Amino acid sequence: MPIYEYQCQKCHDIFEVFHKIDEKANPTCPNCLVEARRIISPTNFILKGPGFYVTDYPSESRKEGKKTEKEAGKPAAESPKTESEKIKPEKKP
Repeated sequence: MPIYEYQCQKCHDIFEVFHKIDEKANPTCPNCLVEARRIISPTNFILKGPGFYVTDYPSESRKEGKKTEKEAGKPAAESPKTESEKIKPEKKP
């Protein structure tokens, strides 16, 4: 069921109501019990995956961020070990 937002005509309080699309709703404000009217609010919409502007044409700062993430994920180069630190393989009889 969709979530609808309503605003009280008296106290201007905004609240949500769940009901079917085809259902007639006459919600009242939970605070002052006055009739409320339905309002249209912005939705949460995120484009993910390849083929969208965000992933195909990243900004310079995003390119730099990806570059540093890749570098951070690589193992650091090992420093050369001294002769005493090297492990010599055992000889089998």
